[in-house]
Amino acid sequence: MEETSEAYSMAYNIYKYFEKKQLNKVRLMVLTDGKATRNLLELPSETDKNIQFDFRVVDIEYLHNIYESESKAAVSDIDVNLPCLKINDDSNSYQSYLAVINGDLLVSIYEDHGQKLFEQNVRTFLQFKGAVNKGLKNTIEWRPEMFFAYNNGITATAESVEIGADGNLRKIKNFQIVNGGQTTSAIYAAKTTSNLDVSKVAVQMKLSVVKKAENQDEFISKVAEYANTQNKINNSDFFSNSPFHKDMKEYSNRIYAPAIGGSQKRTHWFYERVRGEYLNSQAYLKPAEKNRFIIENPKSQVVDKTLLSKTEIMWRRRPDIVSKGAQESFKKFADEITEVLEKDNLAITESYFKDAICRVLLFRSVEKMVSAASWYDGGFRAQTVAYTISYLSALTHASGLDLNFDLIWEMQDIPGSLIEMLKLISEQVYKKVTHPAPGYANITQWTKNSMCWVSVQEINIDFPEEDPRLFVFREDKNFKMKEAKEVKAVDKGIDAQITVMKVSHHDWNVIYKYYSNYQGIKVLSTMHLDMLSKMASGKITLPSEKQAKILHQIWESAKAEGVGVDIN
Repeated sequence: MEETSEAYSMAYNIYKYFEKKQLNKVRLMVLTDGKATRNLLELPSETDKNIQFDFRVVDIEYLHNIYESESKAAVSDIDVNLPCLKINDDSNSYQSYLAVINGDLLVSIYEDHGQKLFEQNVRTFLQFKGAVNKGLKNTIEWRPEMFFAYNNGITATAESVEIGADGNLRKIKNFQIVNGGQTTSAIYAAKTTSNLDVSKVAVQMKLSVVKKAENQDEFISKVAEYANTQNKINNSDFFSNSPFHKDMKEYSNRIYAPAIGGSQKRTHWFYERVRGEYLNSQAYLKPAEKNRFIIENPKSQVVDKTLLSKTEIMWRRRPDIVSKGAQESFKKFADEITEVLEKDNLAITESYFKDAICRVLLFRSVEKMVSAASWYDGGFRAQTVAYTISYLSALTHASGLDLNFDLIWEMQDIPGSLIEMLKLISEQVYKKVTHPAPGYANITQWTKNSMCWVSVQEINIDFPEEDPRLFVFREDKNFKMKEAKEVKAVDKGIDAQITVMKVSHHDWNVIYKYYSNYQGIKVLSTMHLDMLSKMASGKITLPSEKQAKILHQIWESAKAEGVGVDIN
């Protein structure tokens, strides 16, 4: 294909995704103002090189059906008696109300009007099979009073409303639920199919009324579009709730950094899991407490999760990912750490915390060093730093060694001999990344390409005699990591026993009833059910370490599914 062709860029990008094995499916669509013939009603998918190709013809009849379905308004007029809060004044082109609907009333409305309520809703009910809808059912059954707090409620529109003398909503004309179909259908199914009591279920409702009839279709369409706009949720999106953060925060609060330069101050490295956490932690402290907090947690020792993900991905030898920006680094790190924790929940140890802080120190030192270098002309510092640190990591990895992070931790600084090594590396790296390969005129885009990293690894540097303190054998490092995991395992065992003992017999009984009726997403074995039964009846007064571990896992699963009572 000619490079001047309009389709060249598309074809090139598709090919690049294919090369990287990031292509799962291709859908080819033809848009036409003609009418598809009968032999085009079904176009079977094809597979080539393990890639599935789907075909779709969007013809004039298809478009006309969409137009008709959007133009036909299903009228659902309902009589209610709901206290409501009027949000905006009469000068607006629409009027909004906030109200709370009882579960029984919502079921009654659904019985009277059925799917007409959801003509403008982009989803249909997915039954109680997925984890989210199963969670809805669990909340209705076990903690109905918490439904209002746990659920986002429904977003609805209306053509007009009638307000009674008492200020309550009395009639809603052409009631449409544009977001909350899953919630409504789940409550209805819970009552009619599972025979559950929904009288204690309260659902918040945001109701919008358009004043001009000619604007109604457009308004409903926009509300439906924006109320249902949701990004795909990946594992990395759940990273904010990962045990990784809990462990890092715990070590951050507990571990003191070595005092340096004759200072007697004991300080922490403050791990900022949430943006602004450092400032919020001192916002309401008295002056003396605030001074003590700042002394123990100096601003120079604040590390946020975005910075940490960047320095970790550098050390994992992916500078091309780091060069794509903070969000790409965070996503990559989240995916990798999630995978690590799924295989080994003891992976984040005290030793890991200290090493990670040392990598932050390394990053900050290289940043300053590059900025002050005589050869640096003021551009592409971020890329130079990323590739320099990754090169050092690759160098140690290839030699079977590891950087002596214990030395850096004790010094709370980078040794001078390592700085000299990094000066040699960074200069060569800078020359390499700022002279892209043929076909890559843009340096920024070149550094985002994995081929740039391949070319940087080809750099050959003659280092002066190395400082023997800088590196340690990987076997020694692995042994130290194993010891750290053993210590953490003991700590986690003690924590599990404490947590299990805090749960009341009543709550264990609720959890036992839940799992014994096979209502949970997780199915327990006979042995685990027997242990749960004994714990609920008080036959186990002091669980062993193994029993505590199992019971703690059951309690965590039950809590995640909305069953049981939280403990302090």
